[in-house]
Amino acid sequence: MTRDDRDDRDDKDAAEGTGRTGGGGISIGSISGGAVAQGERAKAEDRSERMGPPAAPPAGGPAPVPPPRDGGMAVGAMSGGAMAQGREAQATDASRQLVTATPELLAAVARMREELAVQERAAGDGLDEVDAELAAVQREAQVAGQTGRSRLARLRTLLTSGATAVGGLASLAAVVEAISRLVA
Repeated sequence: MTRDDRDDRDDKDAAEGTGRTGGGGISIGSISGGAVAQGERAKAEDRSERMGPPAAPPAGGPAPVPPPRDGGMAVGAMSGGAMAQGREAQATDASRQLVTATPELLAAVARMREELAVQERAAGDGLDEVDAELAAVQREAQVAGQTGRSRLARLRTLLTSGATAVGGLASLAAVVEAISRLVA
């Protein structure tokens, strides 16, 4: 099928009210990161690495967003992620939100790893999983001075879920507190 054939089909579908048009486009008030694509088989992919919290919206809020045509999308403000609109369109958000690894976090992580090193392991205690996450935080911090927000959130969940045997470690509160200061 040629592009003209698809355009003719879209025009016919629109005239018949079938709702199978190529799409109504995308309207965005403000965008400070991310990826957007529109059209048949459009692909939008965000693989960025962003430091700190998402960008604040512009003073006075995002620009007014015109309403999209039928089948379209409207977004007031976008500060990352991906969106695609159209027949067989695909959006992938593989971005990473990074935070600076503070000295408090690194000290607490090091203390917990020291405590874990002398803990007796048992099947299903989750200690190896926790130690692997702690080691990954240390590695990322040594290489770049930062670590992934999602990694810290996952580690905090591991430590606070009761699914691991770390509850009795003296360093537990310090690690969870340091993570909570960085990850809301």
